[in-house]
Amino acid sequence: MRIRFILISAFLFYYCLQALAEETLTWQDCVKQAAKNNPDLIAAVENINQQKSAKDITASTLYPQVTSSLNASTARTAGTDAKGKAISTTGDSYSYGVNGTQLIFDGFKTVNNVNAASETVKAAQEAYRFTSTQVRLELRNAFVNLLNAQEAVRVNEEIVKIRRSNLILITMRYQSGLVHKGALLTAEANLAQANFGLSQAKRDIELSQRQLMKAMGAKEFKPMSARGDFTVADSAKTKPDFEQIVKNNPSLLEAVAKKNSAAYGIKSAYGNFSPQLTGSAGANKAGSRWSPAGDEWNLGLGLTMPIFEGGLRMAELSQAKAAYYQAKETERSIKDAATVSLEQTWVSLQDAIETVGVQYKSLSATEERAKIADMEFSTGFMTYDNWTIIQDNLVSAKSSYLGSQTNALLAEASWIQAKGETLEYAN
Repeated sequence: MRIRFILISAFLFYYCLQALAEETLTWQDCVKQAAKNNPDLIAAVENINQQKSAKDITASTLYPQVTSSLNASTARTAGTDAKGKAISTTGDSYSYGVNGTQLIFDGFKTVNNVNAASETVKAAQEAYRFTSTQVRLELRNAFVNLLNAQEAVRVNEEIVKIRRSNLILITMRYQSGLVHKGALLTAEANLAQANFGLSQAKRDIELSQRQLMKAMGAKEFKPMSARGDFTVADSAKTKPDFEQIVKNNPSLLEAVAKKNSAAYGIKSAYGNFSPQLTGSAGANKAGSRWSPAGDEWNLGLGLTMPIFEGGLRMAELSQAKAAYYQAKETERSIKDAATVSLEQTWVSLQDAIETVGVQYKSLSATEERAKIADMEFSTGFMTYDNWTIIQDNLVSAKSSYLGSQTNALLAEASWIQAKGETLEYAN
């Protein structure tokens, strides 16, 4: 008895420590961690930084290009004198200076390239927003699934309790000869099924925890629990204007920015046919000794004009136009798809919300019917077959109600994502 007491105490102590170590997270806690640690969001931010740097690189050619130089060299020349005697001479040279060039005119090619790069930066920013909507959807689904798994444990514990009570009642009636052996075996099977459901729900908790950790961008697994309810906040009962909402969709705005960038690409391609005018200036000193005293300077203009390159520039213009038309049709396709997705997710959300109400009424009715059935069965006013059907309906109704609540929250998450709301969205 003493050994058993020690073992039980150790077991309880271990699980108490586990419970204390488990972190409880609200939805806002998860959002904060994901905003800071999710790798997809971090990668999207770095993509924006890359595009900004690419724009700066393109714009740098609009400014003077200034270089400095410093050279020192020595040279030995071997030869023979008039008498055929071998001689050698050594000469040193030194120079330093500053030279610069400035693009004056290139048919606005570079200006349009900079404008195109600016639109590419906007596209990257909208891509970040789209990634944020995807991360929010993944995070919300994982959070809801953990809530569901936790509640499923509670519901399945109730079902086990119901099935165990049923088994006790059937066992007593079987021993009294009031029900057949099939009823007893069915009650035992039902309890086994309920115990399996409870074990499965407990395993689902750890899986849901890992999914939530991944969505938050956590680097190592830690036990946690989710704190929240099954209330749908963004119910959108009144049918919204989908055409208006879609205008703020990040995937559409990204496509618009890419189309605008392609439009500037056409203008840049036309600039290839224009002459390019550049200016140059420089000041240098050179001599055979340090420090060199000889002054050199230069100032000039350069003009280049393409005449024939085997159709290169025409091909580049044709390519730029094709890229624009492709981007234009891609924008239209994304807009249509986003609008359809909005209506689909809104319809699914309304169906899911109404299903919760129906399942709640069904559960309430089934619970009341089960109470009456227990009384009638225990007093012999109801047959076993009718009674067991009502018990099965009760178990099914409990699971269905939880499932409908979970589906409603998942439908809400999909609706919010379809609207283009980012991770920071309040609900």
